[in-house]
Amino acid sequence: MNQDAPVVVIGAGLAGTEAAWQIASAGVSVRLVEMRPIRRSPAHHSSEFAELVCSNSFGALSSDRAAGLLQEELRRLGSLVIRTADAHAVPAGGALAVDRGRYSAALTAALEQHPLVTVERREHTALPGPGEIAVLATGPLTSEPLAEQLRAFTGRADCHFFDAASPIVEGESIDLNVAFRASRYDKGDADYINCPMNKEQFLAFREALLAAEQAALKDFEKENATFFEGCLPIEELARRGEDTMRYGPLKPIGLWDPRWGDVNDRDVRRAKRAYAVVQLRQEDKDGRLWNLVGFQTNLKWGEQKRVLRMIPGLENAEFVRFGVMHRNTFLEAPQLLDATLQFRQRPTLLAAGQITGTEGYAAAVAGGWLAGTNAARLARGEEPLALPPTTMIGALTHFISSAPSGKFQPMPPNFGLLPDLPERIRDKRRRYGAYRDRALADLLLATEKRSPTHVACTG
Repeated sequence: MNQDAPVVVIGAGLAGTEAAWQIASAGVSVRLVEMRPIRRSPAHHSSEFAELVCSNSFGALSSDRAAGLLQEELRRLGSLVIRTADAHAVPAGGALAVDRGRYSAALTAALEQHPLVTVERREHTALPGPGEIAVLATGPLTSEPLAEQLRAFTGRADCHFFDAASPIVEGESIDLNVAFRASRYDKGDADYINCPMNKEQFLAFREALLAAEQAALKDFEKENATFFEGCLPIEELARRGEDTMRYGPLKPIGLWDPRWGDVNDRDVRRAKRAYAVVQLRQEDKDGRLWNLVGFQTNLKWGEQKRVLRMIPGLENAEFVRFGVMHRNTFLEAPQLLDATLQFRQRPTLLAAGQITGTEGYAAAVAGGWLAGTNAARLARGEEPLALPPTTMIGALTHFISSAPSGKFQPMPPNFGLLPDLPERIRDKRRRYGAYRDRALADLLLATEKRSPTHVACTG
């Protein structure tokens, strides 16, 4: 193995962008290979790095929430992606959401301008050889030539599920005489636009969803498709029962338009409250673009326009992007990867991001941070780093490396992955706060103890 050769990072999504930055920050040169725009993917719309394709939100911001704890761990570990997300945040109540365009452009510029990063715009069709240190960060949309090589290397057929992106509308086309601004339970600023439905409107909308024509799936026959439960198409939710959407993205609880009257008046509340509410989240800093929260869909575009304009307040909505569906590929990680994200049969090859079986933007960044950190450590002749399972990053990587095989499915960050606390705490908020405090303390201890060359964990 030539330790003077650049580390190769394949894929400039969230994980690849973070991995390349961590490698270069350690003083190790890196070749970052990205196939766009030479070859497009079914979900991406630009050639910028770390493009967000399903939502513009990294999830809850508070560190006593699973996604928020993961973000905080990454901040303390010097994550470029999270730092850039913070710099380009847009109002989203208690979530970290970003202006997609400015955020991706900033990350692209940071890597293209780094003296130790060489960006190659081409499709990487072969796995790196045993003599190379490399990070595979091709995401859930790995191109078929490389996916075929990966199948041959692992001896396993790839796993897959279908994921989908939500439509985006122009803010000026939303009727605010019907819709209203609010955050659920008045937590934070009124960062969401809410479109209320009465029961009759909701049932008619659901029937239209059920009857609408879907786009054909290109990758393989529709009956073989498996949906990821955390990102179901809205029409799939509608099929699962009359009230499924009302307990999911259309949940009306905690949302009130002051024009309806006094929310504290029980009679007014009973008479006026919405039966269901569609929420829209701001996409850009200027508030010109709005994403329909939880409305990822595979309906044909003409059907999307027709059905979604049945939502009160969106009767004249102008769509700047329709929802799309794409196949996501991920590894049978428990059979293949260690908690360091190294392939067991070739430790110089690491994997990061959604291809490893983690779900969510922050989880992809976390995988990129760990794989990039360990690729740099290998290049410098140091032992790779595994974070303790009491941290959210460590819990995710330990899970994907040791979960039961056979029914392995993508896993988002959640407190159920963490080891039990020494003492039982019944109050959920206090319990999650205790998980957070332990995680951040153990993160600091683990990174200091290992004395890594470029880990800067600040309290």
